[in-house]
Amino acid sequence: MKPIKISLSDYVLTGGGANGESYDHRTDTSVMLKLYFPGKISQPLDEMLMARKVYELGIPTPEPGEYVVTEDGRYGIRFRRIKGKTSYSRAIGDNPEKIPQYVSEFAQMCLELHKIQLNPNEFGNVKDRYFRLLEENPFFTVKEKDRLGRFIADTPDENTALHGDLQFSNAIFTPEGKRYFIDLGDFGRGNHLFDVGMVYLCCYLSDEEFIQETYHMTKPVAMKSWDTFAPLYFGEGISLKDTEEMIRPYAGLKTLIIERDTKCPMPNFRAALKSVL
Repeated sequence: MKPIKISLSDYVLTGGGANGESYDHRTDTSVMLKLYFPGKISQPLDEMLMARKVYELGIPTPEPGEYVVTEDGRYGIRFRRIKGKTSYSRAIGDNPEKIPQYVSEFAQMCLELHKIQLNPNEFGNVKDRYFRLLEENPFFTVKEKDRLGRFIADTPDENTALHGDLQFSNAIFTPEGKRYFIDLGDFGRGNHLFDVGMVYLCCYLSDEEFIQETYHMTKPVAMKSWDTFAPLYFGEGISLKDTEEMIRPYAGLKTLIIERDTKCPMPNFRAALKSVL
């Protein structure tokens, strides 16, 4: 698929993240642009194709438009703009007294998403992604890789719909009460614990500076958000301690993604894998 050439002068920068930046169109209020950082070509195309499949499933997410490229060679995707949107991470950071309300809404979105069963012939299993990442990782020993591989393989299979990067910043809402998931480039199927592990990682395993910069909240607020989320998602019948023991290894597996991107070992995330290694 060939990208459509656009001029970045037609857009206004509105935000940024780990992979790129977001823009609003200067004159067309129905259009927003997600633009990846230089050098990323296949990733935005893959995300756009996946975004279309997810949108067609009826999962609440902004309608994807075209695959585009700017004059300086940056690739991205145009989406239908959700006016007046706020991310749950920003809302919680700005209004920590409303943690019960915002976390409850986010937890309900997660529960609804994880009710959806996907056709295994159309969507990849998250396990395959982790096996590839594990094989390519240069920082774990052969013995550690064997143990991690067995842990991944032994996790019960599910055809549950998975966001792939589930966190408070990847869910948004409008003043009218509409809610959407965003950044679904890693969408797939598998055990729901792989998805929920990311929520725990963002709230408990990430350091204060990263949480402040990325999620716009303090670490104590992030930790309280998880403590509120866990019983809403898993039910009151399991203690917070037992929930954390169950979810920590799945959060720790995310180090395979982070080490791939940072090209260095991440001890703070690896610590969550203690029970596996």
